Amino acid sequence: MGLFEGLLLITTIHLLAAASPGPDFVLVSQQTLAHGKKTGLLCSLGIALGLAVHIIYSSLGLAAIIANSETILWGIKLLGGSYLIYLGIQGLKAKQTNVIDAIPLSAEVSPQLSNSKTLAKGFLCNALNPKAPIYFVALFTMVLSPDMPLYQLAIYGAWMMILQFAWFATVVILLSRPRVNKQFQQFGHWLDRVLGGAMLLMGIKVITSKIN
Repeated sequence: MGLFEGLLLITTIHLLAAASPGPDFVLVSQQTLAHGKKTGLLCSLGIALGLAVHIIYSSLGLAAIIANSETILWGIKLLGGSYLIYLGIQGLKAKQTNVIDAIPLSAEVSPQLSNSKTLAKGFLCNALNPKAPIYFVALFTMVLSPDMPLYQLAIYGAWMMILQFAWFATVVILLSRPRVNKQFQQFGHWLDRVLGGAMLLMGIKVITSKIN
């Protein structure tokens, strides 16, 4: 498969995957609405960087091994599910003080984490996604070949990270628009709790679901 043909295929599949509701989307929405645009963008960057973990092991052929090992898959499910449960509990703990009326978008809605911690939160959310090994082994199987040069593989990986960040950055910008943001802020801590509950349920589902 040629470079541009592969890029077109990756773009189509990866944008559809990124747009699907999941832990990354919930986390970015929660962080943007609770802490503002800057935090949302940093979280989005962390999620994009988290893709590097999956890209590296997939390019080394480990994705196929992981996808066919119940023990490794169970370990990934346990780690990923536990982290989602942790994030969900943090959201459920949101207090009513998160609600502040008429806040400029340049300000923060509530005390924010440090830049490094925000990046780490997004990175771990994506890196510990238990569905990622299956997705990446399927995607890379379609575009990889034994004679593919290293530079082409690097281009594919970098392009997926760019697509991931671009999608979530778009989500952050939309949620940061004054009219949209004001409507969401009216729900305040209740919105944080709903998103936290969704994250918690995702974590429980990941841990309790059967390995196919």
